Amino acid sequence: MDRLADTALIGGERTDAVDHCLAGIARLSKEVKDASSYLPAYDQRTYSEAIKALSEKLNETRATFAPKAKFTFKTGRKNASAISLTDAAEIASAQRRHIPGYRSDPSSVDSSIAPTPNRAPSPPIGSSNISALAAAANGTSKEADKELLKPNSACIRKPSFSTSNAVAISGHNSVHIILPSSASHATSPGSLTSLKHCVVDLSVPTVNGQPLAGLTLKNIKESLLVCGHVKGPAHVTGVENSVIVVACRQFRMHECRNCDVYLQCSSRPIIEDCHGVTFAPLPKAYAINSERPVDDHWDQVDDFKWLKAEHSPNWDTLPTDKQVVDEVWRDVVPGGPGWSLDDILKATNVSK
Repeated sequence: MDRLADTALIGGERTDAVDHCLAGIARLSKEVKDASSYLPAYDQRTYSEAIKALSEKLNETRATFAPKAKFTFKTGRKNASAISLTDAAEIASAQRRHIPGYRSDPSSVDSSIAPTPNRAPSPPIGSSNISALAAAANGTSKEADKELLKPNSACIRKPSFSTSNAVAISGHNSVHIILPSSASHATSPGSLTSLKHCVVDLSVPTVNGQPLAGLTLKNIKESLLVCGHVKGPAHVTGVENSVIVVACRQFRMHECRNCDVYLQCSSRPIIEDCHGVTFAPLPKAYAINSERPVDDHWDQVDDFKWLKAEHSPNWDTLPTDKQVVDEVWRDVVPGGPGWSLDDILKATNVSK
């Protein structure tokens, strides 16, 4: 936190560093809340005050390098004796009426002299502008897509989905996308499609808010997909050389190759036309503490294309020594200073 002022602004590094600090404070707050059932009241109060002090220190640090407010001229008190151009024109017209032989068209006053506006009027918003604004609000404008599609970008993208009730991310290459907590209202069935060499993390809003009603993953290669919690089914089709992390009620996998699946599932997972799929339990970093015991059938997989009594050769459990350790899920996957997209993919065994 003390090094934020020395972090470069180029490439959004300082913004990423601030986001990393905020995520760490939020994680500490959650851990204290989860431990409230067995922590003494005094310790809870001490930890809460320490977390509050961290938040205040971060705000003070951000204030030191925040841009200064721009200088603006204040409008002075209007001179009571001043008159407008329209008033002056009317006075001049009234005086001219007393000149012998002078004839004036009363309508000429309004047509010849018009008041000067304080600022130029804004152009009317047409249907095309409205469409552009709506597209920008939904994160689908051409400018937003162009920014998301920049290859090897070091910045973390955080689309808010503030005007949408469903998460839909499609057609990206080499980007790191984290869904912020502001998208917690987007609980309708979501979808991730046509992605390559990406890191997509949907876990934050599903843990702090409501789980997704359902989720579809389709046509994805060489990516890390942290899907969070899904209340209903998770359908996975055409995913290759990727790592999937999800907690769901039903898990269905079709036509997938060489994938590691970190799973929590309350029913038996089903695969079909798959090869080289390994399963492991959901990492602790994405587990939700519950008073009720959770039925977890992550390793009881049914292969619909293998009807023999022997174990299916199309899937296996991932050995403990090959599973990604908790520190990587907790500290590396959320991103931050020093962790690039390729670093995250390598640390989670997406890139071998």
